[in-house]
Amino acid sequence: MRDSNLDLFDPRTAVMDSSDYTIEVGRGDGDFGFAFNDSNFSDRILRIEIISESTEARPDGEGCTSLADWARNRKRRREDIKRDNGNPLLFLKVLKQQDSVIRCQENDDHFMKSISSAGKITYCILWSWIKLGRFCSGERNLVTFCLLETFTALDMAAGPEEQILNQPDNIPDDADTENQDEETAAMIEEPPSGDEGANDNDSNWSMECSTVLRVKTLHISSPILAAKSPFFYKLFSNGMRESEQRHVTLRINASEEAALMELLNFMYSNTLTVTTAPALLDVLMAADKFEVASCMRYCSRSLRNLPMTPESALLYLDLPSSVLMAEAVQPLTDAAKQFLAVRYKDITKFQDEVLNLPLAGVEAILSSDDLQVASEDAVYDFVLKWSRIQYPKVEERREILGTRLAQFIRFPYMTCRKLRKVMGCNDFEHEFAQKVVVEALFFKAEAPHRQRTLAADETPNPNRRFVERAYKYRPVKVVEFELPRQQCVVYLDLKREECGNLFPSGRVYSQAFHLGGQGFFLSAHCNMDQQSSFHCFGLFLGMQEKGSVTFAVDYEFAARSKPTEEYISKYKGNYTFTGGKAVGYRNLFAIPWTSFMADDSLYFINGILHLRAELTIRH
Repeated sequence: MRDSNLDLFDPRTAVMDSSDYTIEVGRGDGDFGFAFNDSNFSDRILRIEIISESTEARPDGEGCTSLADWARNRKRRREDIKRDNGNPLLFLKVLKQQDSVIRCQENDDHFMKSISSAGKITYCILWSWIKLGRFCSGERNLVTFCLLETFTALDMAAGPEEQILNQPDNIPDDADTENQDEETAAMIEEPPSGDEGANDNDSNWSMECSTVLRVKTLHISSPILAAKSPFFYKLFSNGMRESEQRHVTLRINASEEAALMELLNFMYSNTLTVTTAPALLDVLMAADKFEVASCMRYCSRSLRNLPMTPESALLYLDLPSSVLMAEAVQPLTDAAKQFLAVRYKDITKFQDEVLNLPLAGVEAILSSDDLQVASEDAVYDFVLKWSRIQYPKVEERREILGTRLAQFIRFPYMTCRKLRKVMGCNDFEHEFAQKVVVEALFFKAEAPHRQRTLAADETPNPNRRFVERAYKYRPVKVVEFELPRQQCVVYLDLKREECGNLFPSGRVYSQAFHLGGQGFFLSAHCNMDQQSSFHCFGLFLGMQEKGSVTFAVDYEFAARSKPTEEYISKYKGNYTFTGGKAVGYRNLFAIPWTSFMADDSLYFINGILHLRAELTIRH
């Protein structure tokens, strides 16, 4: 038997149980568009007051024909809001995270009796601002109500008086910037008539501080709106006077009018009439404000179906934090990140363009496993270059590297030479640099199976610091000896897929390693044998430096082989290198390519080809 206390209009049961909008529709969210603004199917009247905004700030969606216009207008409004940070009223907007507030009476003796001493102190501080004239008479009632509602909620959560009042959990950390992009909308009751109305003139704060441009009146069905939106559910069921009144007034900015009308229509019909990206973004912002998750999913899906561009992808990643944190918008932000990662995977090719991208775009690119870079050293160099351009002050640069960007550098795959430079880099805090270098060295010292385990454990982690990228130059492990002769042992592992991609004439290079102060590298080839009769696998050793330098080296190539899985020597030789030359063996395993790549090949162990090169300086 079903729970008899189940509230059929509670959006937590009617909407939030599903993460897929199509499931909601199939479950019974039919098309009620015929009932929109129809008095025959409505139980309340919604009065929408459209108020004026700053003359300098054009509404986000008004007149926007492109995403660039939408982004510029939104940035302009955000800058206007930041200029007003000296107004104490903004402090109350932060305290009151809900974008809409209900008007109430100034005096509430019960409130002063019920709150703790900490709440009274804070209340008195803000009340003194009112008495000192920091607010106009119209703003005063908003201040009072925010104090009543906020500190009552805080005291109920705080418990004993001695406890410290904590900031409400649902207030984002960056509420003072990101979540103030839209002005506060006010839910107010209809003005009372008679003497009560005469005594309440001062409480009509918005009429004195804002100009009402026009008024729209709609017939609404509270069950339909409450089923779609926790905002309207709380409004219609909170037990206060406005929940029992037939008339409800909603005050919005002029920039929100078109989006709100689309949103209200969606709550009835489950569809939108707008199809352009700027208009969909406006509706998405309105849906977030009024907590209509199904509309947020609809907008997110519609935006994903539009052609993605670098500008649109960056704009989606720059939405207010409250929107970005919404589960409904996650597929959109994931698609934007994937688009940027694919477009700029070769950051050396687009370096000038990538260096001008904002932080969110750079993070999306660096998080990719498919980044086409020579080595992780190149990622490290790029991150330093970008941060020095974008954050000239070393204190700011250290902050952004330590808290944001450095987590995308996969230090365990950097060369030891570059790790030494990390330790002396002034762009990192010393403790942070020491931590990441030690972690990288410990990883390098781990056995291969342990490294694979650590990489597998990183799969759900977006940073993936132990996961190897698809580097142009393959990482190597190097063991160096100084006595009795200068010698190094180099280990290079190649996956079966990497070897398969070499056919018919490809090659792959290792990262550089050093011996006797000279740089060397290994290169694996798919080439023809000396008689050009069949393709085969070849391995070569080259010296980086070009010029007149000569260097005599003894070398030996070996590979792990079944069934013993021990390294077996395949080729020995000696060579006097001059700059830019390479030496090796065209058919390392003395078999055709087809036999080398066969399923029963002796040289692939768990899908990995293990190669080893020993180099010794000749005297």
